[in-house]
Amino acid sequence: MFESAQIVEEGKLSLHAELSDAYFAGSASARFEIRWYRNDDFNIHYQETRQDSVWECRWDRHPNVHNSRDHFHPPPAASRTDAVDAQWPADHRDMGQLVFDRIEERIDTLWDQQ
Repeated sequence: MFESAQIVEEGKLSLHAELSDAYFAGSASARFEIRWYRNDDFNIHYQETRQDSVWECRWDRHPNVHNSRDHFHPPPAASRTDAVDAQWPADHRDMGQLVFDRIEERIDTLWDQQ
């Protein structure tokens, strides 16, 4: 599923993971950027890039003025103004499973559209 993964220490410490191009229908590149904090706040950003478009979404847990601490920025733009309140699992493994299940559904949909 992943082509590469690296810890990026510049700016905010995060994990950047590039997904394998062969995993997607058509020509696309996709990546995750994941930040997880000691207080269990997090930001998981998923982005697909095609020649003519970008599709992205974001799962967040952090204090903010626009939504509850747990919230989701839906696709295709993952904009702050479209964010919706959510309730995420407490355990990071369950949260990871939730995110990967959603992305797997997205990828299956893309293959079905071929």
